Amino acid sequence: MALKEGKLFYGISEVSAHFDVTASLLRYWECEFPSIKPRRNPKGTRFYSTKDIDEIRKIYYLVKENGYTLQGAKDKLKTDSKIVDANIEVIEKLERIKAFLTQLKKEL
Repeated sequence: MALKEGKLFYGISEVSAHFDVTASLLRYWECEFPSIKPRRNPKGTRFYSTKDIDEIRKIYYLVKENGYTLQGAKDKLKTDSKIVDANIEVIEKLERIKAFLTQLKKEL
């Protein structure tokens, strides 16, 4: 599931569906990584900003796609955050190209 563009904040269910993880995992990552700081309303409902989602994307990339431990992901983000950002950007561009080529193939 893709997140809707232009929204300022996203609920935990939207973010968990986007990354195909449970809401409890997002809450756990929030405790483990201080860079994830969702806003909360008076009832305690979490609202994730695009900055929070970018941090979750980095953690997801390291932990779920590359098999890092949480401590390994923390260390990698401290030392090589720009490299992680660049890798994620390349992967996203390649996924867009793949989707375009798949669509083009269907049309032929």
